[in-house]
Amino acid sequence: MTFRNLAMINSIVLLLIFSQIDPWYSVLLTVAQTVFVPFTLHLVLRDHKINTPLFCFAIFSSVAIFTLQVTDQSVFDPILAMIYFGFTMAIALIGLRRFLHRGFEQLEEGLIDAGLIYLAIGGGWFFAFEVGIDTGFSSILTWLTAIHFHYSAFLLPIFVGFLGRLYKPKLYLIIGFLILVSPIIVALGITFSPIIEVLSVILYIIGIYGLIVLTYRTPFHVSLQKWLIRISFAAVGITILFSLLYAVGNSTKLFTVTIDFMLRFHGITNAVVFASIGIIGWYIFLPPTTYKKRSFPISSLRGGGTIGEDFFKGKEDNQHYQGLVDNMAVYEPTIDVATLSPTIKDFYENTNQYRLFAEVKWKGWFRPFAAIYRAISRTTRQLNLPLSSKRMEMTGDITSINDELDGRNETRAWLRKADGETVFVALYSYHQTDGKTYMNIALPLPGSTMVGVLHLKQKGSHLELSSKQASRTETDPGIYLAIREYLLKLPLEEDFQVKEIEHGVLQAQHHMKIFTFPFLTINYEIHHDTKMA
Repeated sequence: MTFRNLAMINSIVLLLIFSQIDPWYSVLLTVAQTVFVPFTLHLVLRDHKINTPLFCFAIFSSVAIFTLQVTDQSVFDPILAMIYFGFTMAIALIGLRRFLHRGFEQLEEGLIDAGLIYLAIGGGWFFAFEVGIDTGFSSILTWLTAIHFHYSAFLLPIFVGFLGRLYKPKLYLIIGFLILVSPIIVALGITFSPIIEVLSVILYIIGIYGLIVLTYRTPFHVSLQKWLIRISFAAVGITILFSLLYAVGNSTKLFTVTIDFMLRFHGITNAVVFASIGIIGWYIFLPPTTYKKRSFPISSLRGGGTIGEDFFKGKEDNQHYQGLVDNMAVYEPTIDVATLSPTIKDFYENTNQYRLFAEVKWKGWFRPFAAIYRAISRTTRQLNLPLSSKRMEMTGDITSINDELDGRNETRAWLRKADGETVFVALYSYHQTDGKTYMNIALPLPGSTMVGVLHLKQKGSHLELSSKQASRTETDPGIYLAIREYLLKLPLEEDFQVKEIEHGVLQAQHHMKIFTFPFLTINYEIHHDTKMA
């Protein structure tokens, strides 16, 4: 038994009870709940092992929906509605788990995750409608919000995610983002402001019509699928125009598009053309995901409520390391140690013999967030950067870490302090993938670890280290959060430029971005300390 089998059985049951459904338009939501949802779940989860409790939950939720349709109001209605709401919460949890295993990469998979998560919001609004919870809206608007989250917020993002598996130009990133955020913005507009509602529908229109353009550029494998998908998205392109007219009418009061018209035209078109034809189209050929699970070594160490220098207690071993790496030659042939600056090479191999002076520069737009984070980081004593941009000396030492506890090879910790406060506790190692060596850095956090995988690139005698992938085939570089069994890629990028300005003196710049927007630069001046040599 599969979700597809359940959807087919539900389709037959729906046809048998169709004449008993009153009012007629409630079938628009019922068909989504009992037919479109399980058909789509079969597509999304067909390569996953579906556990028996989840499938039983799906059966019970279908029975609950049909029972609500063919019976009068009773004291059991809240229980039946809660069964369906609970099922949508279980599906949202699957979407969340998918996201946590991958993180902020591959927008097409993120859209599928979002669709699964949004379904629970639709389930919540359906529960509110059935139970009669006062949402601040009329009963029909509460019901319409439920249907919005079953079609526009569940089916549409998932269909767009499938399209991205086939074709993902730069335009797709913009369109995908608009499709991702529009359901929430529309809901906010309906709740708070007709003007926001109009603007949100305009964003939706831009995304949907961009999507239609993409379907004419996408290399579909089957001609029939190509036309079905185009027709499906075109149907949304038509109905969204009437959504705009409805929103403008509400905002300006110049004209009225009635809810009855929206139900008859908008609702039926979305159910019959967009959803039905779209599902048939994706059943003809479902493009597989291109995501590959990372397999590089990850530190097993996790932090407690406070990190700081106490983190090392009980984790040391008897090794004695002077630098972040014993020999820079491990990064060959990516870099050429013979032509690399001798001071850069010596700094990484004998880090303890150098003094670091730093200037921390937060971007103006990020400073309010940095101030909030600073209040937390002073307690955790990790990634504890000051708000001031004044020049300061960072002191510290290299400490060996027990490899059996960490899970990586030749692990050593670099503790950095400034003005008596711990700034960084970073655990350095390296690993190889496909013959290429990467710097593998772990920063313990409360209950988790931030992982930075950097590739090295040499420019003349200078050195660059970056978390950005150098090519499409390179998968390891990035900044991740390891928590329990999950490895979540974060929307962060970092790169270092290290150069020798004179013998024994280095300059380095550390740039960081979030969602591609720069938010932090740290300028370093690094001097060889002859007293420690």
